[in-house]
Amino acid sequence: MHLYQNQELKIYNSLSGEKEVFSPIHEGNVGMYVCGPTVYSNVHLGNCRTFISFDLVFRYLKHLGYKVRYVRNITDVGHIEDDADEGEDKIAKKARLEKLEPMEIVQQYSVDFHQIMELFNTLPPSIEPTATGHIIEQIETIKQILYNGFAYESNGSVYFDVVKFNENNHYGKLSGRNIDDMLANTRELSGQTEKRNPQDFALWKKAEPQHIMRWPSPWGDGFPGWHLECTSMSTKYLGNHFDIHGGGMDLKFPHHECEIAQNEACTGETPVNYWMHANMLTLNGKKMSKSTGNNILPREIFSGNNDKLSKSFSPVVTRFFMLQAHYRSILDFSNDAIIAAEKGFNRLMEAIEVLKEIKPSGSSSLNIAEWRQLCYDAMNDDFNSPILIAQLFEAVRYINLLKDGKETITQNDLELLSNTLNAFIFDVLGLKDEAADDDNNNKLEGVVNMLIGMRNEARANKDFALSDQIRDQLKVLGIELKDSKEGTTFSIQ
Repeated sequence: MHLYQNQELKIYNSLSGEKEVFSPIHEGNVGMYVCGPTVYSNVHLGNCRTFISFDLVFRYLKHLGYKVRYVRNITDVGHIEDDADEGEDKIAKKARLEKLEPMEIVQQYSVDFHQIMELFNTLPPSIEPTATGHIIEQIETIKQILYNGFAYESNGSVYFDVVKFNENNHYGKLSGRNIDDMLANTRELSGQTEKRNPQDFALWKKAEPQHIMRWPSPWGDGFPGWHLECTSMSTKYLGNHFDIHGGGMDLKFPHHECEIAQNEACTGETPVNYWMHANMLTLNGKKMSKSTGNNILPREIFSGNNDKLSKSFSPVVTRFFMLQAHYRSILDFSNDAIIAAEKGFNRLMEAIEVLKEIKPSGSSSLNIAEWRQLCYDAMNDDFNSPILIAQLFEAVRYINLLKDGKETITQNDLELLSNTLNAFIFDVLGLKDEAADDDNNNKLEGVVNMLIGMRNEARANKDFALSDQIRDQLKVLGIELKDSKEGTTFSIQ
């Protein structure tokens, strides 16, 4: 029997504005799509919060026994600056500024994104499609929308006809916007573009002669619209109708609104049962922004190389900090807040170690089965990680009383307590014991230093072939040696 059969999970659905009991389309299976990064720069800490939030969702659904197909895309073309239809593609602009091929930019920042996600201990998605890998599917989607009468071609570009779509559908139902109000507010812009109405959005953009990223299409050389990419990739892997679609709150309009419209215009059915949106991360009470300098990157937190924090903090402590707030609430990142999170995380890890030494005796003074269900109740209430963490600290308090001999516990309850804590701390919250990692790092350092010693000996004996072999093989493993007058040091790439 799977856990999901006796746990009632409720999810806040942005579409209805209410918490709804989760009932997947196919029993025991969940299809989930999350909008991934546009890979033109180092991943933003606010985006990391979104991906950590959906990693929690993914982990909990798997913990309940669901078979989950989690699709998270990589946007590597088509995302115009300011989420507009006019202007320069974010990736093409970065490539021009750095005098690189666009795909070099994509590769560089995709690798960085994956490294950061791994440091945050997020599970990789089941499928990670790229926009450029699905141009054919996007062209086919556009053809169908055109055939159904909800789009038009204009000077080599194709636009979605919002007014036509809204005659029998509701454009704005996710974000709560009224199409007439939107049109009235933007009426003065009409006549200046190829669009029939300012609210119409691009499905395909004609590539100007200088545009590097371009593909042939029935409408001429061009590139897909940003909104269209997610429609084509989500339906390819999850079908026209799937369970969960997630992303940051900033994507609700226009991106997700346009996705719904495209899907309905193409297939005639609404694509998603549960829309989920993670809220933003602020820094010292203000919006994060590169232009104002109120910004911090994940690697700057881990290294301590920043002017915002008093010291460095590990990825797992940063993850724990983020999970201390509910995914739908605004979270403020500050030095004091992450110091407090680190103390809490250390208390949790210490309790796990203490529990290993506890011996059963007498009866249990805490009803462990009831406490265990309270942990599930927290997660069943729209993945309420802060309430779950509060329950885990109830267990920490109890463990400390057991250690001091002020409480007792039976053998069965001791096992249940240990299994539940390990399941929620490591499997569901995705935390990990850094002490064990430190131990492994110390062992690695010892082995590399031993090899450096062997290499020094080879060089002293003028055995340069062996010396070079040690250096080159370590480099293949991502360990780079640096020789200087003071000796040889190493860094892990």
